[in-house]
Amino acid sequence: MPSEGASGAFRRRVERAAELRAVRATGMTAQEEAELTAAEEKEREKRRKVDDARRAEYLIRDAMAQGKFDNLKYAGKPIPGLGEGYDPDWWVKGLIQRENITGMGPKAILLRTEDSELDARLDAQYAEKQVRDILEDFNKRVIDARRQLQGGPPVITKTRDVDAEVERWRERRAAATAAAPPPEPETKRSWWRRNRHGSR
Repeated sequence: MPSEGASGAFRRRVERAAELRAVRATGMTAQEEAELTAAEEKEREKRRKVDDARRAEYLIRDAMAQGKFDNLKYAGKPIPGLGEGYDPDWWVKGLIQRENITGMGPKAILLRTEDSELDARLDAQYAEKQVRDILEDFNKRVIDARRQLQGGPPVITKTRDVDAEVERWRERRAAATAAAPPPEPETKRSWWRRNRHGSR
């Protein structure tokens, strides 16, 4: 069995023979073929001398001239997630967001999502008992998720202090009530106008 070096040399000889046959078929002389080979070698040497930065710059300019960078998705817009800390679950979150998946996925991710939206959910409640029930249910599910050893991303969502959250809920409700404009008083029509024009 021939060695790797011998097989490489044989392959080069076969390629060279194929080139010579191609040259003879085109009708070139040996001198013309030598000049062509020298020119090709000179071009290869010139390409070898060009550093990677220049080559990359040339390729970028060439792609811009061809319009390959036109109409990119985030052209002129901030790239989402740029500047944020590394999140090991970025791909799961991205999939859930892109596909608009709800109620599915690792418990750790679902609890984080629910935790970020919990204040808005509490603000929609009217009674303190409802707020307490939601918080107690949330805390129970966080503790259960921490106890399960089924793999997946770690549960880093913290439980909420029910009394502190209820107090924050009261403060947010009071601030929203104070910021709301007072209701406009109804203009009462006199009994004379109501009788004259009919009760409307």
